[in-house]
Amino acid sequence: MNKKKKPFLGMPAPLGYVPGLGRGATGFTTRSDIGPARDANDPVDDRHAPPGKRTVGDQMKKSQAADDDDEDLNDTNYDEFNGYAGSLFSSGPYEKDDEEADAIYAALDKRMDERRKERREQREKEEIEKYRMERPKIQQQFSDLKRKLAEVTEEEWLSIPEVGDARNKRQRNPRYEKLTPVPDSFFAKHLQTGENHTSVDPRQTQFGGLNTPYPGGLNTPYPGGMTPGLMTPGTGELDMRKIGQARNTLMDMRLSQVSDSVSGQTVVDPKGYLTDLNSMIPTHGGDINDIKKARLLLKSVRETNPHHPPAWIASARLEEVTGKLQVARNLIMKGTEMCPKSEDVWLEAARLQPGDTAKAVVAQAVRHLPQSVRIYIRAAELETDIRAKKRVLRKALEHVPNSVRLWKAAVELEEPEDARIMLSRAVECCPTSVELWLALARLETYENARKVLNKARENIPTDRHIWITAAKLEEANGNTQMVEKIIDRAITSLRANGVEINREQWIQDAEECDKAGSVATCQAVMRAVIGIGIEEEDRKHTWMEDADSCVAHSALECARAIYAYALQVFPSKKSVWLRAAYFEKNHGTRESLEALLQRAVAHCPKAEVLWLMGAKSKWLAGDVPAARSILALAFQANPNSEEIWLAAVKLESENNEYERARRLLAKARSSAPTARVFMKSVKLEWVLGKIAAAQELCEEALRHYEDFPKLWMMRGQMEEQEGLVEKAREAYSQGLKKCPHSTPLWLLLSRLEEKVGQLTRARAILEKSRLKNPKNPGLWLESVRLEYRAGLKNIASTLMAKALQECPNSGVLWSEAVFLEARPQRKTKSVDALKRCEHDPHVLLAVAKLFWSERKITKAREWFHRTVKIDSDLGDAWAFFYKFELQHGTEEQREEVRRRCENAEPRHGELWCATSKDIANWQRKIGEILVLVAACIRNAF
Repeated sequence: MNKKKKPFLGMPAPLGYVPGLGRGATGFTTRSDIGPARDANDPVDDRHAPPGKRTVGDQMKKSQAADDDDEDLNDTNYDEFNGYAGSLFSSGPYEKDDEEADAIYAALDKRMDERRKERREQREKEEIEKYRMERPKIQQQFSDLKRKLAEVTEEEWLSIPEVGDARNKRQRNPRYEKLTPVPDSFFAKHLQTGENHTSVDPRQTQFGGLNTPYPGGLNTPYPGGMTPGLMTPGTGELDMRKIGQARNTLMDMRLSQVSDSVSGQTVVDPKGYLTDLNSMIPTHGGDINDIKKARLLLKSVRETNPHHPPAWIASARLEEVTGKLQVARNLIMKGTEMCPKSEDVWLEAARLQPGDTAKAVVAQAVRHLPQSVRIYIRAAELETDIRAKKRVLRKALEHVPNSVRLWKAAVELEEPEDARIMLSRAVECCPTSVELWLALARLETYENARKVLNKARENIPTDRHIWITAAKLEEANGNTQMVEKIIDRAITSLRANGVEINREQWIQDAEECDKAGSVATCQAVMRAVIGIGIEEEDRKHTWMEDADSCVAHSALECARAIYAYALQVFPSKKSVWLRAAYFEKNHGTRESLEALLQRAVAHCPKAEVLWLMGAKSKWLAGDVPAARSILALAFQANPNSEEIWLAAVKLESENNEYERARRLLAKARSSAPTARVFMKSVKLEWVLGKIAAAQELCEEALRHYEDFPKLWMMRGQMEEQEGLVEKAREAYSQGLKKCPHSTPLWLLLSRLEEKVGQLTRARAILEKSRLKNPKNPGLWLESVRLEYRAGLKNIASTLMAKALQECPNSGVLWSEAVFLEARPQRKTKSVDALKRCEHDPHVLLAVAKLFWSERKITKAREWFHRTVKIDSDLGDAWAFFYKFELQHGTEEQREEVRRRCENAEPRHGELWCATSKDIANWQRKIGEILVLVAACIRNAF
């Protein structure tokens, strides 16, 4: 019996024995317990199963259906109101009346769902937004830190230590291996040790070797031991002398490749030698195996069809790309032998060959293809001497006299007189080339040019360029009355020859004429084609778009011609006159603007804005009497017009004619009494220091127009100026009773209370104003600033959060919120602001200020440009831009900002209005106000 065999093996297990219970290996299920995994489409074991039960999936469905049929009628599943949770009659038959009942119940459910659908969806949407705002994702909380990862350099990233790096110091900081070239003696020594020995050591024979006399014939040599195979040297043997010779040969070859061919003198730079060798390495991006495959395929193509030119060209280019230039040359020359009539093969051969060899190749190509224009052009390009080029091209023209390309290349090399002679011959050989006819016409005298163009029209009756050139020729020689006739005749002739008049092409030609200085031709073309192919109801809209397009392309005369034509068709359209007037104001002269406005008011005498533009133009030019006369004519055409009355008052007050302004206002109050007329009357007295008269006029105005908030503001401000705080408070309070929705009135009252130290009252006023005017960004902004000025920054931040919840798309609030944040969080806030209000000028201005505060001058300037472009009426943007240029710009940049601001004439902006509407600055110009506002700005952001 084997002692190692365990005694319990082969014996039955004791009662109650569970395998693995002692070590806790129970309670898990193995594959043997549940059987093999089966796919739903696997067939079942029963080969004779009926249809519908032949796969595992079918049987699973049947078992699920059987489980579903077992209804749960337990007491725990019963409810006193709803009954059983499941359907008691699901096992019964489903009849037609059941289906109708289900349809009715479904319709009722759908109807009840639709009644509150919008309100419910809106509420759910608001709840989701509120939840996301209160509990942002971790991803959003760390978004600013993630953005900063873009600024981490590669060196900084690599220098970050790995977490839990348990390696030792040598492993963490491996030293670079020092590689030393192995000397030749080392190879020679080890080659000797690697040789095979075929002779037997004498000691082996002495001590029991193979030489012992044994009758079995072992005295014979070892079978095969002396065969030549074992006498060959070892496979590792190298001839060091030959290696050295090969290395020297390779070096000589590379040196000869970079050596100068002149007098055999080398120009190799010792320091740059390695760089030169690197530049000789082929720069192909493919794998070496791909190149081998391509080479094999192309070889197969060449052998299969040796007369196929693309195969030879592709083979040569492959070798060229891999750096084997000589192989490429040999291949392409073989290609010229196999495909002597292929133009492409000859051109490729000329490209690959060096200078003189290329000339020889081209000469050979000409002999095979004497009619090939491209080969002649290539031959001319290879020549470096002008006379040689001319000789080649003239030879080419003898063989191919009808090639326009050859004639053009030949003419370009000639002097004007010789070119004229050549062109006269060229148009005979190529009578259908428009370019040659036009080139000849340019070189001829006026009379001869007319004859040339007439001949060209006879030969090519379907080309518009000849007609346009003829019109330009007449205009250049002062014969402008013929231009219109030529263009009209061109349209008629081209239509007669079946040419479709393409309006876009003609407008493009007109723009080219404009840029070339041919104004009459450009305008004639515009007048001729502007109405072609346009529906009558689309004319005005299309013409205005065309004019804008011409302005964008700097074709101002074309735009002027379009406006002139449109005004002939629509002489009573005020909008067209206005567009034309603004065009002349921006791109024309003062005289052209005034001439246009005179015609405009003659056709549209009721258009007040045209009269006012004319008067303003005269006033800006310093011609006050002419401005007065225009306004007098405007009074006759528009009696009792508020705008014209106020313009006349402004003209007189700006020119220090205060008595005339007073008389005009008095007349206006009696003949055309409006709230604005009264307001201007009050303001005139106020700025002139007549406070009592101004207050009296204000009282009279408020009796007539008590719902005009500006009158209440002026009344309160005059009282405040006099130091009468109680009266000012009373004026504002009365105004708010009449005009509860006037934001400036609420702000004035709040600031008055803050000024006298009543911070609590100011806060209460603003809260009351927000209740009466919900979702008003201006009132929220003032509330935030009130707390900030009081030093309560936490309350200001809380209020700002509430304000952004109520007015999420307010650019004013977002721009303020950016600078309420600490410096590290401002960038993130600005990104959020841009997402909400991408095109809001206040947000763009805040981003520009943010870059300015970070000293990113170029980016800040770019964002300032973007801000004033998107809203040129925002005076604050111009002021900040000017302040920025004062600190970081040149004198030219400052003047540019100032000039653009004066042209834009901004009227809005918190800081701008505070300065421009100050009584002390009432006569200041835009440029002066810009300087004053910029001086008030402090870099405290």
